[in-house]
Amino acid sequence: MQKSTKGFSLIELLIVVAIILIIAAIAIPNLLRSRIAANQASAVGSLRTLNTAEITYSSTYNVGFTATLSYLAPPAGAANPTSTAAGLIDSILALGSKSGYSFTYSPGATDTTGRINTYAFTAVPITSSTGTNYYYTDQSGVIRQNSTTTAGSTDSPIAG
Repeated sequence: MQKSTKGFSLIELLIVVAIILIIAAIAIPNLLRSRIAANQASAVGSLRTLNTAEITYSSTYNVGFTATLSYLAPPAGAANPTSTAAGLIDSILALGSKSGYSFTYSPGATDTTGRINTYAFTAVPITSSTGTNYYYTDQSGVIRQNSTTTAGSTDSPIAG
């Protein structure tokens, strides 16, 4: 009687699984690095958006910069923009967190007329798997970076 040899042997299946695991071990770290780079690029883009929104707010309402980040948020429903809901940034960024980064707004002190003439934004990675750089910007529009701790006005500007 002749033995039928249909299918794969256990050794062949183990070799295929081992090859798949080796490929995954090579690909997953690259995927994580790509995600971190994308989150960091998104954080820089969000800081640029926030700078533009602050300048637009200041020139549109002629009251200086905003007192809180929520002033840049969209108005509720179909309402028209106002100085407390200007509609200059999206609702996700207005909550202070986007693409693995947490954004903090620090308005400057008011002058004798009640205007806020300075501000600062910081972007901090939520975890080390969402980003490795910390960012800072202020009314100058220069975005600064620090790789070890929260960035500030004395850190190096990013290129580009």
